[in-house]
Amino acid sequence: MKWQRRQFLKKGSQSLLALSAMPSFKWLALDTADETKKEQDPIEYRILGKTGMKITTVSMGAMRTREPSVIHHALDQGINYIDTARRYMDGYNEVVVGQVLKTRRKDTFVATKILPGKFSESEILDSLEASLKALQTDYVDVIQLHGMSNVEDIQNEEAMSTLAKIKQEGKARFVGFTTHSNQRELLLAAIPLKFYDTILVSYNFKSPPELGEAIQKAADSGIGIVAMKTQAGGYETKELGNLSPHQAALKWVLQNQGVHTTIPGMVTYAQIDENIQAMGSKMGWHDRKVLHRYGNAIDHKLCRMCGQCEGACPQGVSVLDVNRVLMYSEGYRDPDLASMTFHELSAKERGLACLSCDHCTVRCPHGLNIQARIQSVQQLMV
Repeated sequence: MKWQRRQFLKKGSQSLLALSAMPSFKWLALDTADETKKEQDPIEYRILGKTGMKITTVSMGAMRTREPSVIHHALDQGINYIDTARRYMDGYNEVVVGQVLKTRRKDTFVATKILPGKFSESEILDSLEASLKALQTDYVDVIQLHGMSNVEDIQNEEAMSTLAKIKQEGKARFVGFTTHSNQRELLLAAIPLKFYDTILVSYNFKSPPELGEAIQKAADSGIGIVAMKTQAGGYETKELGNLSPHQAALKWVLQNQGVHTTIPGMVTYAQIDENIQAMGSKMGWHDRKVLHRYGNAIDHKLCRMCGQCEGACPQGVSVLDVNRVLMYSEGYRDPDLASMTFHELSAKERGLACLSCDHCTVRCPHGLNIQARIQSVQQLMV
């Protein structure tokens, strides 16, 4: 017994020495007790507005996920909401998700989206039927109009009537829309319509305060809010060394109680394991410091999607969308997604005129060199 006690004490002292030798950033990552996840309750849920669905605050953004095993891993860790779209990977992404749903439909909620620019009844129904077939299910929990940018889009009577029909027939439990531009305007315009159950919005620590306020107002009205682009591009930077900004970025978004869930794009087990640690954790000093450093590192290339540049180019270039192409290439490091997004734009919207333009009249309020960035996209897409 004495020998066992000495061995126990010896091992304990060795463990303490090992901990003290760990790099300092490992200690910083723990920060305060408030930021450490509760072992008894590792998963955090919020109710998705008036849908009543109880979903995890960090959910599965499947847009770039090619392996069903990755989604299975997310569900195994407790995530219960998957976001996909008919457009993603030209339809293949829904096939990947469908490989999971065929055996685990009862384990998860699934949201998909109608093809962008489709508003007629026949277009919407055709897109939905293709989604249901690919997803191997007879209904989705949320169906959404994809990429709304104008109030007129979400007020389209034929689209709204068709969505209501889909809901009535049980092919979708709830309806919503997604937006990258004019987001504040669309959020506020959706409130008096009292039609949409959910809105998927781009929101991160670089978003303007007024967007966060509009999100809260929409949530207060009963609309379920899902946040995308939460990682502010996910750029790799040397400035942070071994530190990762991803948990801090998710914590920042989830500080807004109007946000019911987040859908960071995840393509590896490691990304899932890292991101789920943000659930139930509060922002601390270390998180703020990391985001400050990360923000400084990406300030010169991150488009805030504030929409201030919309309509500013006399040549009709869609500055926000072209910036999004560059983010998919530089930040997401996904050339296929960048190329697909670029080629969905018209020749005018792509910015071909910028190659021969002597003076750019578009001014970014955040200091981005618009002409240089658009020219970079042209060179990438050659």
